[in-house]
Amino acid sequence: MKTVLISALAIALMAVAGEARAAQLVVTSYDMPNGDGQAHGGSFNYWDKNYTGAGAKTTDGAPLTGGVGDLTDGVVASDFWFNVENAAGEGPYVGWYAPNTLNPKVVFNLSGTPTVNEIRIHLDNSRAGGVFAPASILIDGVNTAFTAPANGSIGWVTFTGLNLTGSTHSIQFEQDLRGWVFVSEVQFIGGGVPEPAAWAMMLAGFGMAGAAMRKRNKVATV
Repeated sequence: MKTVLISALAIALMAVAGEARAAQLVVTSYDMPNGDGQAHGGSFNYWDKNYTGAGAKTTDGAPLTGGVGDLTDGVVASDFWFNVENAAGEGPYVGWYAPNTLNPKVVFNLSGTPTVNEIRIHLDNSRAGGVFAPASILIDGVNTAFTAPANGSIGWVTFTGLNLTGSTHSIQFEQDLRGWVFVSEVQFIGGGVPEPAAWAMMLAGFGMAGAAMRKRNKVATV
C-alpha cells in the first residue's frame, strides 16, 4: 500500500509540474517603438495600430507604452508580409526599418513572477523588399543563438532552456542594416499557475492515496 501511495502522489505531482511547464504565460503589456511604413519608403504601413496603450499608433517609430497589440494577440501571420499587410497599418506584422528604427527593443511585462523556459518568435524571412530575419536577437541584453526560418519563408524561432525569472523581459532585434525586420507574434512559455485540469489530476491522486491509506488501516484493525 505504501507503494500505491507513493505512486499516486508522484503521478499527481508530475501532472501538475508538466502542466506548469507547458503553460503559455500571460503578457500584461509591452513597450516598444512603433513599426515603420510609407513615411520611410514602405509599400504599406507596418504599425501596431490596434495597440491598447499610450503612444502615436500611426506614427513611424513612435514610443508605445503600457498596452498590448499585434505581438501578443494570438494572430500568427499565415503568409508573407506583402500578402497580408495594408496601407491602413492593420496587418498581423510589426515591421521596423533599420535606417529609421535601428535595433528595436521590446520590453514585455508578464503576469505574476513566473520562470520563462521558452520564448517563441514568429518572423518573416521572405527576403522580399528588404525583409530579412534579424542578424541577432538579444534576450534580456544577452545575444542568444537561434536558427532563423529558411530563406524565402516565414516561421517560428524558438529559444529553449532559458530559465529566466522575474516578470519583465526584453527582446531586441538587431537588423540587417539593408532593410526591415517583421515580427507577427511573441510567446512566452514557462512555469505559470497550473491549469484547472492539472489541479483535478493532483486531487484525484491524493484521493487515491487517501483511499489506499484507509483500506490499509481497516485491514490492520481487522
